[in-house]
Amino acid sequence: MPKMSKELHDQCVNTIRFLSIDAIEKANSGHPGLPMGAAEMAFTLWNRHLRYDGKDPRWLNRDRFVLSAGHGSMLIYSLLHLAGFDLSVDDLKAFRQYKSKTPGHPEFHDTPGVEATTGPLGQGISNAVGMALAGKMLAARVNTPSSSGFVPIDHYVYGICSDGDLMEGVASEAASLAGHWKLGNLIFLYDDNHISLAGHTEITFTEDRDKRFEAYGWHVQHVKDGNDAEAIHEAIETAKGVKDRPSLISVRTVLGFGSPHKADTHDAHGSPLGKDETKATKENLGWPLEPTFLVPEAVKQVWAARGQELKQQHDQWEKDLAAWRKEQPEKAKLLDQLTSLEVPADLAEQLAEVVKSAASDSTRKLSQQLLQRAAQLVPALVGGSADLDPSTLTVIKDGGDVNPAEFGGSYAGRNLHFGVREHAMGSIANGFAYEGFFLPYTATFLIFSDYMKPPIRLAALSKLRTLFVFTHDSIFLGEDGPTHQPVEQLCMLRATPHLEVWRPGDATEVAATWAAAIERKDGPSVLVFTRQKLALLQRAEAADVRKCMKGAYALVEPKEKPELVLIATGSEVAATQAALALLPEELRSKTRVVSMPCVERFLKWPRAEQEKLVPHDGKTRLAAIEAAGGLDWYRLVGDGLVIGVDRFGASAPDKALADAYDLSPEKIAKHLQNWFAAGASGSSAKP
Repeated sequence: MPKMSKELHDQCVNTIRFLSIDAIEKANSGHPGLPMGAAEMAFTLWNRHLRYDGKDPRWLNRDRFVLSAGHGSMLIYSLLHLAGFDLSVDDLKAFRQYKSKTPGHPEFHDTPGVEATTGPLGQGISNAVGMALAGKMLAARVNTPSSSGFVPIDHYVYGICSDGDLMEGVASEAASLAGHWKLGNLIFLYDDNHISLAGHTEITFTEDRDKRFEAYGWHVQHVKDGNDAEAIHEAIETAKGVKDRPSLISVRTVLGFGSPHKADTHDAHGSPLGKDETKATKENLGWPLEPTFLVPEAVKQVWAARGQELKQQHDQWEKDLAAWRKEQPEKAKLLDQLTSLEVPADLAEQLAEVVKSAASDSTRKLSQQLLQRAAQLVPALVGGSADLDPSTLTVIKDGGDVNPAEFGGSYAGRNLHFGVREHAMGSIANGFAYEGFFLPYTATFLIFSDYMKPPIRLAALSKLRTLFVFTHDSIFLGEDGPTHQPVEQLCMLRATPHLEVWRPGDATEVAATWAAAIERKDGPSVLVFTRQKLALLQRAEAADVRKCMKGAYALVEPKEKPELVLIATGSEVAATQAALALLPEELRSKTRVVSMPCVERFLKWPRAEQEKLVPHDGKTRLAAIEAAGGLDWYRLVGDGLVIGVDRFGASAPDKALADAYDLSPEKIAKHLQNWFAAGASGSSAKP
């Protein structure tokens, strides 16, 4: 683009500042300091480097921009509006209002051009690591050049992060991996303004951040003046030339730049400037007081010219892609399979076939078998564990490791190694899901879902297709003891909106679990597997994987109309079935056993269908049996009985724990018999 005058350049930058200020003032809520201080580097990035198409926000080979410092959301909304995305001035005026396209923190799906839901600090930069790795992996699979030298995938992932992002531990975990993976397509601008919400960062944050990132294996540059556009531009150009390391560009900015009384203070961080200070800031920077939300005509022309230039690049890419497809039909087919996340229509049936004659085993070992077949059928399936492959059994055999060649792998591999970094693992997997090229899964012990709660929650909020695999699912993992034995985790996960939690009890249910999770298009799934072997379920008819995928079904139907319905999941299904055999015939003949591998699927049934399986008629007694905290079961059994675990576990073999925690078939049967005979609600005397 032709070089613009300093006056016009400053006008473009101030437009970003004052769109942000005006929106925050109108909402009387928001964070003006970051958009004011970071406007210069944001404009330089978007006007001279970032590749986008406002009319096609999900263009495959666009550069990605992630505002990890999501509290500065008006920065990205101003940029998207100016860049021609579907975000109007009226949308800016609706900042932080109900159902607007401009929520308080950027949200994926809500706003065209927002690549990730950011807000909880550290998540965005960690998501960006996943995006960059996914881009490398896609390129390694499909980038066989055409005769003209064209390859379809060569984009960058850019972002802006804040002091708060770099303070959060998840960013450290993810940055360590980014350096190890040598992600030269990842470039972050660090808004080094020395201010956090509570005051200057010197009260808590004094290490040398540049040296820290150098130690992670990043290429690091420092720009002394956040309003030096040429220095910022040159730093980005240099970073783009570094192909074997991610880049951090520390830019010394002034929070709330231009505000006469609030610049470089935490007062500008999380509150509107106020009417008087807004007026003073406009006067200080030579901006008209009226109208608000002003975009000067000359500024519109600058952005329109940039948009036209990028549109020509996009059009040329589409022409080159069409020619490449003709020359590389197999690679083109793979590209389509990956970008469409293609899944066979009969995936469930093919998985069920793998385990139709399975012997008694742990559900994690059954899962291992099924994962191999799923990987053959779904090329987009990739993933790994937090240094727990021998325990979670989640390696794709012959899938190859995702690692630089010097570490024995390649970007064409399928097995990700996250090290002992659960938090980053979840956030990086979400980055894969935002990209949409792969179906990512993660794996660790269920107890460490505590370390992964933020990315699990954000996956649910953003409706991402992330699969979270957890093994060692109860106190029955045994001798490792209470620090590793989950109790309250299932309840916590089931309390998360839009998350499906699967806890299967036999081979067919494990097949259903994998099939349901892979096929789900509107959100994430949790897959929970046992360490210990489970007894085979006794079925009156052949197992039906599609019935299991509905989330609940009657495993045992009584001879008479049921007066007692027992609901169980996972390892407790077999235990409940064994307990049923110990009940008196009079009670056994009136008892239905329901296996409910996914409560969330069951709760999506029409109410009438739910009532047929689990009646709430005031006559039928309801009980739930699960080796977990159990509070969530009262929504299904009402004032019925919950047999679970109401205290932490203990270090002992699983059979000893089953007896000690009243979860052996004998103890379960005694509980049920006493409770049913007493006619009492909620609990019974200990057996």
